Amino acid sequence: MRRADVMIIGLGAVGSAAAYHLAKQGKQVLGFDRFAPPHPMGSSHGETRITRLAIGEGAEYSPLAMRSHQLWRDMERQTGATLLVNCGGLIISNETDVRLNHGISNFLGNTFEAARRHGIAHQRLSSAEMRERFPQFNVEDHEIGYYEPSAGYLHVEACIEAQLALARDTQRAELHPNTPAASFRSTADGVEVITAAGHAHVADQLLVSAGAWLPRLLASHLPRQDLFTVTRQVMHWFEVRAHRERFSNPSFPIFIWEPPRQQQPIYGFPPANRDPAAGMKIATEVKDVVDPDAVDRHEPPERIASTFREHIAPWFPDLGPRSIKTAVCLYTEVKGGRFVVDRLPAMGRVLFASACSGHGFKHSAALGEALAQLLTTGRSAVDLSCFSLARLAMG
Repeated sequence: MRRADVMIIGLGAVGSAAAYHLAKQGKQVLGFDRFAPPHPMGSSHGETRITRLAIGEGAEYSPLAMRSHQLWRDMERQTGATLLVNCGGLIISNETDVRLNHGISNFLGNTFEAARRHGIAHQRLSSAEMRERFPQFNVEDHEIGYYEPSAGYLHVEACIEAQLALARDTQRAELHPNTPAASFRSTADGVEVITAAGHAHVADQLLVSAGAWLPRLLASHLPRQDLFTVTRQVMHWFEVRAHRERFSNPSFPIFIWEPPRQQQPIYGFPPANRDPAAGMKIATEVKDVVDPDAVDRHEPPERIASTFREHIAPWFPDLGPRSIKTAVCLYTEVKGGRFVVDRLPAMGRVLFASACSGHGFKHSAALGEALAQLLTTGRSAVDLSCFSLARLAMG
């Protein structure tokens, strides 16, 4: 087999983006995925993902989100697909009863600060203003809202399909679905990847973007074995039982809510295609630590009922307890909810990108572009140094 410039293990959100940008630059790309992306086994499925420009996890993420919006629009022009929907975004919290959200204790305040720092249009809403504009939400008197018109959602599977298609169209990307990578090692002049079938492939450099399977691949190459945690996350679609017109209205936003007296935030989306009959997609940040190869993808009825009763019903009076469907996805996380992007300490030809810690898809187009730049020029237009292993060790 011909030698590649770059091999990629994992062709999901980040890997597909990197494959596209590397191939667009004329690099010979060889990509592997243990499934056939887009697929429902990892972190990038379930119809939609939130996108927002002012990032409560830290203002340093906003340049990635802003560049990603530009890239999604460019891909829409190239493919004719609908990838990004700007329906607006509402973040609800308060300034006294704060709790962790993606490892951050001042999520709402950080969001306002990121918007100010990066010049992102937004509005501060009182509880009375939220009740008037968004009666779907049962907000309390002391809550405040951040509203961002440019926020919205991404059609997650379509985004991955578009990037993989554009990569293939260059004639520079050779992509192998259903081909798990078992291991990799340095060679005298490159990197060798061994697939689960025992086949060896060689390239000048390697990008590992394998999501929930990345910790296992990197286990023998990192100084610590406890950096990453893989968790199971359940997405729910609950029935819209009353006031359906409120949910078909095109102004209904995506939302992230830190409700009072509730330790876990909730987040959600307008019904698919603005059709209330499809149910409203909503999830909590309640997570279970799992092995990615042994995930229970069935959510028991009693847990669905408990989720609705404890986390949904108090805040959404128009929703009913009937579950239209559920889906399970995986988070790969580090303490503090950070990204980790770096070269392996003892293998300079191997670059890895993870964990996205449950908030990565909105950044994935620009992150893939930046990784391609690092692999080809050693520098990226968006600074990724804040996501290094050294910075993670510093907390």
